[in-house]
Amino acid sequence: MSRLISLSLAVLMYLSLTGCSALTNSSDTYWQAPPMAIPLQPTLELEAQLVRIDQILAKPDLNDDIRAQLYFRRGLVYDNLGLRDIARVDYEASLNLMPAQPEVYNQLGVYFTQSGEYDMAYQAFSSALELDQSHDFALRNRGIAFYYGKRYQLAEKDLLSHYENNPNDPYRILWLYLNEMESQPEQAKANLESRYQAAKKEGWGWYMVEIYRQKQSDDAIIKGLISTAPDNRALAERLCEAYFYLGKRYLHEGKTQAAFDLFKLAMAANVQDFVEHRYALLELEGILQTQMNQANAHETAK
Repeated sequence: MSRLISLSLAVLMYLSLTGCSALTNSSDTYWQAPPMAIPLQPTLELEAQLVRIDQILAKPDLNDDIRAQLYFRRGLVYDNLGLRDIARVDYEASLNLMPAQPEVYNQLGVYFTQSGEYDMAYQAFSSALELDQSHDFALRNRGIAFYYGKRYQLAEKDLLSHYENNPNDPYRILWLYLNEMESQPEQAKANLESRYQAAKKEGWGWYMVEIYRQKQSDDAIIKGLISTAPDNRALAERLCEAYFYLGKRYLHEGKTQAAFDLFKLAMAANVQDFVEHRYALLELEGILQTQMNQANAHETAK
């Protein structure tokens, strides 16, 4: 059984015991029923892609390059369906046939980060960047892997370079801020505001930065996201992100149970291809592990 599956089962067991408490927002009111989107479901298009790829892969006369590309494409479909262990098998099969694929190394690195295999994640992202120095996602993802691996100085280097490649991207500002908060929280807040003021602020992603600027209430931010979402998919994506970043802020504020609930909500809409959905489970693991360690220490002290 993989570590990711074991972790999922542990979190699910914890959820069954704790339920979902009311969430306190920054205005000291309560979300008795937090805003939700209808959870996204596998589409007919994804299922049809799997069938087509399986049919082509069954042909005996495919050359290695085409077969490698098909394994990668099928791995992406499995990944989007949340079947990440199966996706990893296809990614590795693709690399065995055609090793020089930076995008495959990038996807494998994300998988390793999710499953807490940080050294393997660093190697995968570094391989992607050796093959393609301009691979911006691999640079960001390696920075995030360093962040979750608590190697904050290395994360700073990658995330700062990623930010400098596009200072008008709110998510680059966010991940750089989250990393800086671990070692220099006061300077991180000043840097966040400075970068916010210098940026051209276009798009709804800036609501996520507002979560940390705290110039608006959490309710106002969530209502703004809801009011501008054109359909359920957009709503699911926006709430996935908002609940993840709110959870990160609440965790820094010491509101552990509220943060735990928010990470659950970030996963609830099944936005499988968003990094916020992917890493919400890591955050849940961190909270769960901390609470288990505290419980064990309490028992030992008796």
